[in-house]
Amino acid sequence: MSLETLENCPVCGHTNFENHLLVEDYTVSHEQFHICRCSSCSFLFTNPRPREASIGGYYASQDYISHHDDRKDLMSSVYTSVRNYTLRQKVGMINDLAKRRGSLLDIGCGTGAFLNAAKDDGWKISGTEPDPDARGIASGRVGAPVFENIQAAEIQQKSFDIISLWHVLEHVHQLNETIKWIGTHLNPGGKVIIAVPNPESADARKYGPQWAAYDVPRHLYHFTKASMQNLLGRHGLQVAEVRPMWFDSFYVSMLSTKYKSGKVRLAESFISGAISNIRGTKPSVNTSSLIYVVSKK
Repeated sequence: MSLETLENCPVCGHTNFENHLLVEDYTVSHEQFHICRCSSCSFLFTNPRPREASIGGYYASQDYISHHDDRKDLMSSVYTSVRNYTLRQKVGMINDLAKRRGSLLDIGCGTGAFLNAAKDDGWKISGTEPDPDARGIASGRVGAPVFENIQAAEIQQKSFDIISLWHVLEHVHQLNETIKWIGTHLNPGGKVIIAVPNPESADARKYGPQWAAYDVPRHLYHFTKASMQNLLGRHGLQVAEVRPMWFDSFYVSMLSTKYKSGKVRLAESFISGAISNIRGTKPSVNTSSLIYVVSKK
């Protein structure tokens, strides 16, 4: 696979980095990738990384669950069961954040489960998904075109009340360009929802390089609360609220035990997830994954 080396920090632009962690791709290639830390702003990012044109090969696995609906193993069953529950929570969240059921763009919509749930609840939906197989499933599910990316003409001419990125921003090569585009296409009073893993969580500290949510090289960035605020602030956006994703700690711990010992350890995963959630409530929200509710400054 073709790799590229970043010479500048994607957030602050500085050129001094240090190797922070060496992590294996447990899902596809079993190659090892460095996670670097910016010496100036402490942003964590995978470097070197696959080029945008060639990274598709690192998603080519039935183990990459968000792009498939047909797996029946333990991890897929857990993922699907939790997803069906959290869909209701996600739709409830956008209803609480918006004054009305308006226009929604879901960037990186996968197989379209959230997009379809929002549509059924009365939202005017648009979606993007770069993976062609997942995009086809999503389009069939919602009964409308789902586009490859935000550069599609049908997306470019619109603006939105809610723009959501559920575990997507960490995958986006054009990071600053995407954040800038989102700010431009967000309606006055609109909200952006960004869900990403949290490398400062208790389960991340416990599992170290075996923490499944590092997910190199598909995860290009590893956002802390400070680096997320820093990135958004440079584009006229701000974090209005941080919310927990309670179930992620259990699911990520299940995968992490598998990476660490070769098999899923359910008891350890439950205890690790519970501890991470408990420690992630005080003094502020700091769970395995975080939801950032974002608005314009």
